[in-house]
Amino acid sequence: MRIHSSARVLLLAFLLLALSAASFAQVSIAIHIGPPALPIYVQPPCPAEGYIWTPGYWAYNYDYNDYYWVPGTWVLAPQPGFLWTPGWWGWGGAAFIFHEGYWGPRVGFYGGINYGFGYFGNGYQGGRWDHDRFFYNRSVNNINVTNIHNVYNTTIINNTVVNRVSYNGGNGGLNARPTPEEEAAERERHIGPVAAQTEHMQAARSNPELRASENHGRPPIAATPRPGAFNEHGVVPAREAGAPYNPANRGEGGQPGQHPANYVPRPGNPVHPSDLPPRERPAAPNTGDAQRDQKYQQQQEKLFAKQDQERQKLQQKQDQEHQKLARQNANDARNQQVEQRHQQQTQQ
Repeated sequence: MRIHSSARVLLLAFLLLALSAASFAQVSIAIHIGPPALPIYVQPPCPAEGYIWTPGYWAYNYDYNDYYWVPGTWVLAPQPGFLWTPGWWGWGGAAFIFHEGYWGPRVGFYGGINYGFGYFGNGYQGGRWDHDRFFYNRSVNNINVTNIHNVYNTTIINNTVVNRVSYNGGNGGLNARPTPEEEAAERERHIGPVAAQTEHMQAARSNPELRASENHGRPPIAATPRPGAFNEHGVVPAREAGAPYNPANRGEGGQPGQHPANYVPRPGNPVHPSDLPPRERPAAPNTGDAQRDQKYQQQQEKLFAKQDQERQKLQQKQDQEHQKLARQNANDARNQQVEQRHQQQTQQ
């Protein structure tokens, strides 16, 4: 049986959604432009025993067609013995995809990205569990020994090339590949981000200052002492951007439900009417019969106006759906479903 090319695209999209529901190393969203470089910042002090550092990262918001920074923060481990594997961006051959982080008995693959503070591209050198107590490596963590006594000092020789690249593969990305041990870690029992991490990400998503188009790769809130503590004492701003920020082909942000002039749609065909190329008015005919030419021109203008009105109505309807999703704080899977439906509507 021959499957039409558009059907193959939709089938692949549904398969990706099914895979994302079945695996924590999931494909959350896919775009064409890689995230900005990782900003440079210091780590706030660990608030108490049992908290493990989760590094900051760039997430993506389709409502604003822009990356936004999710600040690094200390998170209470969901259970003794569990460590955090950071999420990471990677080139999937046609678009950048995000692999969500997870908690598990050992650290898996996270793209070879040097997030710092013990996450130097492979494994975690920031601490270790001893039965039900976590011991912190003071050489890579900001630990107040007055409050936390289970510490040790092990100097880490970081052989990774020091850069601020925030994605794997693609143009300018890292070339790391998972080891057999890292692949095994991904297959082991693990859980996704805890509720505090999800709320932390949602708070970052709703903060305009954390959008890359606003902070140019230098977020004013780079790290927090606890999840969601954006306004508390101990919040750390970025000292500088990891590299000059150039939002090429991404535009300069926008308003909810709108896309800038340089909006980059998902892989494949245009997603929204605003992504379609500008329409040209029909050229005036010249058959030598002025009356016939005038009648034909009037018909073409009427058809053009009708089609333009239909395009505007569809765009307004899709904008309203974007705004509704934003108010509901819809998850990535829901956003993808709506965007797929928008693409079908636009194609039709």
